Amino acid sequence: MKYVLLFLLLLLDVSGIAQEKTFLLRDLKLQETKKVRDSTAAVKFLDSLTDSGYYFTRLISAERKNGITEILYDRGNNYRSVIARLSDEVANAVAANKEIRVDDLDSLKSAINDTYRAKGFVFNRVRSKYIGMKGELPVVEISVDPQQVRKITGFVIEGYDKVPTRFVKNLEKEYGGKIYNDQTVRRISQSQQNHPFVLEERAPQTLFTKDSTNIYLYLQKRKSSSFDGVLGFGNDEEGKFTLNGTVDIALQNMFNGFEKLSLYWQRNPDKGQTFDLRADIPYLFKSNLGFNGNLNIFRQDSTYANVKVLPSVYYHIGARQKLGLRGNFEISSVLVENYVSGDDYRKAGGGLWYEYVEASPFLILGNRTAVLASADLLKTNYGDGDRTATQTAFSLAAERSFHLTGNHYIHAKADGAMLRSGEELMTNELLRFGGWNSLRGFNENSIIANLYGMLSAEYRYLIGEDAFLDVFTQFAGVRNDVLKIGSQLYSFGMGLNIRLPFGIMSVQLSNGSQVGRSVRFSDTKIHWGVVTRF
Repeated sequence: MKYVLLFLLLLLDVSGIAQEKTFLLRDLKLQETKKVRDSTAAVKFLDSLTDSGYYFTRLISAERKNGITEILYDRGNNYRSVIARLSDEVANAVAANKEIRVDDLDSLKSAINDTYRAKGFVFNRVRSKYIGMKGELPVVEISVDPQQVRKITGFVIEGYDKVPTRFVKNLEKEYGGKIYNDQTVRRISQSQQNHPFVLEERAPQTLFTKDSTNIYLYLQKRKSSSFDGVLGFGNDEEGKFTLNGTVDIALQNMFNGFEKLSLYWQRNPDKGQTFDLRADIPYLFKSNLGFNGNLNIFRQDSTYANVKVLPSVYYHIGARQKLGLRGNFEISSVLVENYVSGDDYRKAGGGLWYEYVEASPFLILGNRTAVLASADLLKTNYGDGDRTATQTAFSLAAERSFHLTGNHYIHAKADGAMLRSGEELMTNELLRFGGWNSLRGFNENSIIANLYGMLSAEYRYLIGEDAFLDVFTQFAGVRNDVLKIGSQLYSFGMGLNIRLPFGIMSVQLSNGSQVGRSVRFSDTKIHWGVVTRF
C-alpha cells in the first residue's frame, strides 16, 4: 500500500504545485480528521499506523478540491498481540528467540532500540514490516538499521574554563574512545557532581558530527576552601573539667590548579598540642605527577616535642586513586631530665602510600568510600647515636557508606596502625589516637600504643539533603609494648549534622570505657563544630 499511496499523493501534490498545499486525512472508523502540510507527511502518518498495529489500513480515496487534498482511509482493527520475527543479529542482540509472540510491539521495539543505543548505535532505527498472518495473529518482521557506532572523541568545558589542562586530558584518557551511551554520560555527570573543586551547572550535552562525538560539560567553580572549628568539653585524667578545641583551615583551588594548603591546630585536655601543615599540588608541569608535603609538630606539655616531615611525590592512577612514594623524617627532644620512658631520637626513611576516594552523592555525608594505606621503613638513632634500630610502620584507614533503603544509611569504618622495632620503643615515639575523628568517647590523642585496630559502625538517618542524625558504636584493640599492656576499648554516642547558612554544624555526644569497666557519666564528651566553606 505504501508505494501506491506515495504515487497517488505525489501525483496530487505535483498537480497542485502552484496552489497552497493542504492535506486532510479523515479516519472513517474514528471519525477524526488530521491536517498535515504535504504528501510526505501524509505518507509518514499512514505508515505510522502500521507501526502501531493497524496492519490492514486501507486507502479509500484521495482527491483534490479547491486546493485541498482530502484522503479517506480506514485503519481497520488494531492488533496488540503479534508474532515478531527477528533477524539473527537482532535476536542475538536482545538475547531472544527468532520468533516470539508479543502483546506490546512498541515495548519490544523500544527495548531493541535501547539495546542498540547501549552499544553505541545512538541513531539506530527499528523497523517493523507486516508479512502475513499466522492463524489469527499478524506476523511482523523486525529489522534494525544501526547507523554509525558512536564513540566519545573529546570534551568541551563551558562556564568554568580555568580548570587544569590535565583535568580535561584525564577525562579524555578515561573516556576517550569508549562507546557513547546514556550510562557513560550519567557516570561522567555523576563524577562532576561529586568533584571536590567543580560543580555541574546543568546536565552534559553532546554534539554529534559526522566524524566526532564531543561531550559539553557545563561547570562552575565550587567553594572548596573551608574553616573547621571544633570545641570539646570533658574531663582530663584527674577528673577536672577542661575545654579543648581544634582549628582546621584549608585553602583549596585558589589558583585554579586544584591545589591545597591546610593548617591544623589542636589542643587536647592533657595539655598536648598538635600543629600540622600540608601542601598538595596535584598536577606538576601539567602532568599526572603530584607533590604532597606535610610538616607535623606535636608537643606534650613540657615533657617532649616531636617534629615530623613527610615530602612525597605521587601519580594519579585514575580520577579517584593515587599511588605515592615519600620520605619520612622525624626528630624528638625530651625536655625534662626525669622522663625515663622517653629518649631523644632521629628517624629517617621512606615508604609507599595509596589513596582511593569516592565522594557521596550528598555532600553532607562525606565520602562514600575512602581508603588510605601506607608502609614505611625507618632507621632510628637514639640519644647520642649509641643505639640504633630498624623499624617498620604500617597504617590503614578504610570507610564505606551503605545505603539501606530510603533515608537510612550505615557508615562502616576500619582504622589501624602498627610501629614495629628491632629495639625497645620509647613512649615519645608511640602512636597517638582518640577523640573527635577516631575513638570519640575518649580525649584527643589520649591513647598511646604501638599497635591498634578500631572498628566503627554508624547508623545515619538523612533528613533531606542538608542534615542527618547518627547513632554510633566503636570498638578498639590496643597494644603498648613500652608498658607491656594491652586493652580493649569501646565507645558509643549520637550526634546531629546540619547544613546552615554559615556552614555545616556538628554536635556529638559520646562516652567510652575499657571493656569490663562500667561507663562513668563524668567521662561524657561533648563536641561542637562548624565547617564553613568559602
